[in-house]
This record gives sequence, C-alpha cells and structure tokens, in this order.
Amino acid sequence: MPTPDFVLALRDMIGVHPLWLPGVKAVVTDDAGRLLLVRRADNGRWTVPAGIVEPGEEPAATAVREVLEETGVHVRVSHLAGVGTTAPVVYPNGDRAQYLDVVMACAYVSGDARVNDDENLEVRWFEPEGVPDLPPLHRRAIEWALDPGRGAHFVGAPAGES
Repeated sequence: MPTPDFVLALRDMIGVHPLWLPGVKAVVTDDAGRLLLVRRADNGRWTVPAGIVEPGEEPAATAVREVLEETGVHVRVSHLAGVGTTAPVVYPNGDRAQYLDVVMACAYVSGDARVNDDENLEVRWFEPEGVPDLPPLHRRAIEWALDPGRGAHFVGAPAGES
C-alpha cells in the first residue's frame, strides 16, 4: 500500500504542511545470516522493508506486516535495534513529512522471498558483505540490528540517559 488511508485523510485537512509520522524499518536475517532487502519501484534503490505505523498499531506488528506485504516472508521481531529521526522529506507532490525511525531486528520464520506488492521491483537475500549501496539510514538500521551487544541505539541521547 503506497500511502495509508489515514495519511491521505490528514492530507485532505492539512494540505502539504509537515506531518510527523512513526515509521518502522525491519532488518530481517535468516539462519544463515543473510539480509532480506527490497529494491524500491519509486527510486530503484535497495532498502530494508519499511513502512508507516497505522493508528493504534504496535511498531513490532508494523514490522511483521510490512515484511509480509512487501516480500511474502513471515518474520518474528527479535528485538528493538534503535530509535532515531529522519531528516524532513519533501515529496515530488509537495507533501512534507518527518519520521520517527523505529528499527526492529527480525528473524525469518517462513515463506519464499518474492515481490509481493507494487512498491518494489525486486526482493533478494544478501550476504552481509555483499549488501548493495543503501541509503544511509538503511545502512544504519542494519548496523544497529547486527550489533552483537543487542542494546537498543538511541540517536542524540545524552551520556548516561539512554
């Protein structure tokens, strides 16, 4: 689903004014340590599966839903990898938004990886050392999720307060 209905309804009311939205990135690994990536139809870039949290939806449920919708793969969330914010975004139609970036580490459960929506051109498993060029926040998401310390990362938290 490209733009959730609730966002379209908000846009009807506020036009292109900035929206603050919660988003989730799902870093999926299989038993062999490979990473599941999608190649987006809108810009051709490889990314981790991601999406907007629906009203009332838990971020972990968003991660599971988005991975299934985009790739046909069932996952379970293993841990919160980190939380940050994105830079403000201006879309080609003039809409403005900024996202709370919640990164979930996920483990493969079942399913054959495939393009399962109209948002993506390809879905593929990659060895960690063979990951293609990714947008910086998607690379950060992978680094956070694969951190062996498994502590959640928080951007900009003062020392001793995270």
